[in-house]
Amino acid sequence: MWNDTETPLAFFITFRCYGTWLHGDRKGSVDRHHNVYGTPRIPRNDTWNRISRTLAKHPPVKLNAERRRSVTSAIHETCDRRGWYLRAVNVRTNHAHSVVTAPGSDPDSVLNAFKANATRKMREDGNWNYDHSPWVVNGSKRRLWNERSVANAIDYVLNGQGDDFPDFDR
Repeated sequence: MWNDTETPLAFFITFRCYGTWLHGDRKGSVDRHHNVYGTPRIPRNDTWNRISRTLAKHPPVKLNAERRRSVTSAIHETCDRRGWYLRAVNVRTNHAHSVVTAPGSDPDSVLNAFKANATRKMREDGNWNYDHSPWVVNGSKRRLWNERSVANAIDYVLNGQGDDFPDFDR
């Protein structure tokens, strides 16, 4: 059942660390021409992947336990400050997923706020000492129109990412 407004119930926001999923990757990739939900990814291409790594502006960014804590905290703080309802968040070593209800906001604004505040928080916490962004340009912004879609996205974020990471950094 769909809601009867033009406003989605929530957004499923994903943003990825720079350099961690390049074109030609073994798991496939997407680009602006091959980025429709449910369609096949661009297949593995070792030459394209090697070229992508060569053209990278800086090494791939990985999120250790401290960075993951900073990013998670920043997403919570952003939602608190803006009056958004954070339904789920899971920050991994190379990407972050969240499900958020953000009344009056568009998904681009939510994504940009999360990325900007995650970078700011990592810098404040001493976990990011570089001028460049740790994130790829853009990200995934899915609109969730009904309760079933919201519940499925929350389940994926909380339970579909593998086990929780042990905190080896403490």
